[in-house]
Order: sequence, then C-alpha cells, then structure tokens
Amino acid sequence: MTQGVNALVAGGRLNPYVLLRRHLLGDWGDLCEEDRRLNDQAVQLGNRILSAYRLDGNTTVWIITECDRSVTTLLLPSEY
Repeated sequence: MTQGVNALVAGGRLNPYVLLRRHLLGDWGDLCEEDRRLNDQAVQLGNRILSAYRLDGNTTVWIITECDRSVTTLLLPSEY
C-alpha cells in the first residue's frame, strides 16, 4: 500500500483486508459498467485489474493488480 493508504489505515479510517477481499472476489466497487466488464475480461485474459472503492464523499481507494499478478497495490487516485 502507498503512504496515503497507510495513513488511512493508521488513522482507523480503513481496514485494507475488507477491500482486498472484495477485489479478490470480483466486487470491483464503484466502477462504471464498461470498466466492470473490462475487469471481468481481464481476469480471463491476464490483463491488469482495477477496483475503486469510495470510502466517503471525498476519499476513494484504488486497488490495482498487475497483468502478471505479481503485485497488487492499494493507492489513492492522487498517488497514481
């Protein structure tokens, strides 16, 4: 996880395991229908997967799993 996400965890605003579980189970969070479809295809084709979870009106956490599945990162959109 990035520094921004780590600050949310340290401040008690985020349990990263809840979001990671959702991502792992194919709950892509707050994405449009087209991005959801692309994620579903990415699972089958080995492409990058992006989930977005809105914590509140101003805070969103992205989770990105790379194509080769070697790394999954939790980050704030501003840290991309």
